[in-house]
Amino acid sequence: MSEEQNPAVRIDHGSGGWGPGLVVRAHGERNIVLSVTGGDEHPVAKKIAELTGGRVVNAFNAGAPDNQVLCAVINCGGTARSGVYPKKRIPTVNVFNASPGGPLQKYITDDIYVSGVGVDNVQPADPAEAAIGDDSAESAASAPAAPAPAASAATAAAQQPSRQTKEATGFSKFIIKFGGAIGYVITSLLNAGREGVKMILNTVIPFMAYVALIMGIVNYTGLANWIAKSVSPLAGNLWGLLLLGIITALPVLSPFLGPGAAIAQIIGVLMGGQIAAGALPVRYALPTLFAIDGQVGCDFVPVGLGLGEAQSETVDVGVPAVLFARQLTSPLAVVIAYFFSFLV
Repeated sequence: MSEEQNPAVRIDHGSGGWGPGLVVRAHGERNIVLSVTGGDEHPVAKKIAELTGGRVVNAFNAGAPDNQVLCAVINCGGTARSGVYPKKRIPTVNVFNASPGGPLQKYITDDIYVSGVGVDNVQPADPAEAAIGDDSAESAASAPAAPAPAASAATAAAQQPSRQTKEATGFSKFIIKFGGAIGYVITSLLNAGREGVKMILNTVIPFMAYVALIMGIVNYTGLANWIAKSVSPLAGNLWGLLLLGIITALPVLSPFLGPGAAIAQIIGVLMGGQIAAGALPVRYALPTLFAIDGQVGCDFVPVGLGLGEAQSETVDVGVPAVLFARQLTSPLAVVIAYFFSFLV
């Protein structure tokens, strides 16, 4: 029997899972699917063994040499089992939605680990698709078919203890399933928190640093005061507010005016002072608000698209599209606000 005759299986992540997926194939004696989930052998382990021609060994009933383990199926929401097997370069299939974390995180790489795996995520692989360990399997490939009966015997021996466990007590089975369900919920919450922290570190904090930098440049150079004093005379009439709305929404200016809304704050204070002094009617307050805030959110467009996991091509097209759309809607909002201000 040649090694190429052993079928390979593709294991993809499920909903909320992590990793691009794994392709595994049994090689000689390396055909054990180690079920490290507690209770009976996990259905995912059984399906992997069924499709690869391997055998399932329940790690809680019997051990297995590392060099004979095809892959390990775990249900770990923490960091121990998730990292131990990848550290040994054993393909690891986590049925929980756990992403890499903890002190063993550096060993949990996408070429050796996948999570959130359900039975439906285990499918026969393309025969031409390379599997983990194929390059080092030539020596084992020459092994005769002799191990097959031994494997069958070992399979029977390995499955026997699990049947005993299954038939031991129904209450134990209930406890195991209940514990698994609780573990799944806790893992989902833990993983959500972990992803939230990653998003804060990788996206929000860099954005805050960017905003702080832009605010510093605008305020330190006096650019905000200069622009605000230049455009403040426009705030006393509708046509001036329209022009102000167009200026603040200019695609070349709005991304720089957005952070901190420095100009909007200055003009807003000037307008508020004039309205309070009676120099301008109160009805100018609402259109002025829309005129000076035409740039709001323009600095956040690329970050927002990034948070939405948009493709780079979408970002390239989406950013100018939003900025030019704001150029049109900003003066329109001023006109609408001006007429609504008569209802105040």
